[in-house]
Amino acid sequence: PVLDTEDAWVSVEGPVSIVELALEQKRIHYPLVEHQFVLCTILYAIMRFSLKSVKPLSLFDSKGKNAFFKDLTSIQLLPSGDMDPNVLSIRQQFLVKVVSAAVQTLCSSQKAKEASEEELFPFEKGKNWPTLAVDLAQYLQISEDVVKRHYVCALYSYGMDHLGEE
Repeated sequence: PVLDTEDAWVSVEGPVSIVELALEQKRIHYPLVEHQFVLCTILYAIMRFSLKSVKPLSLFDSKGKNAFFKDLTSIQLLPSGDMDPNVLSIRQQFLVKVVSAAVQTLCSSQKAKEASEEELFPFEKGKNWPTLAVDLAQYLQISEDVVKRHYVCALYSYGMDHLGEE
């Protein structure tokens, strides 16, 4: 981009402006940032729902694990379309756990009407975990229908039939 500067600023001495520093930075590899985002979302879900016995790095193959420790400006080989069935199974189990925990939290927060979910978790206002799990399914190469079906079954099993029908 072309940066026009006024004549008064041309003779100014001092540190380099933040705009010039930003323009000198290397471009990031966006798929690698998305890959990091998926890991952050997984870690946040594990923390938020206190999921036990989940090993976050087991949800990724060797290429995916190696990509986490590379510079974001480097172009890395990311997981391809062909995945190990064992990794896919672990991913599916994880997403099912997240949806089950989200429904259980929703059910328990509706039973305890004295404290709303926004009061308990102020940073999660408007966050819909089952929808987030469906979005993660797309990144993790899991059928979205499996996650949606489990969500509906979980709603019915917790007695929230009106939500399950929707």
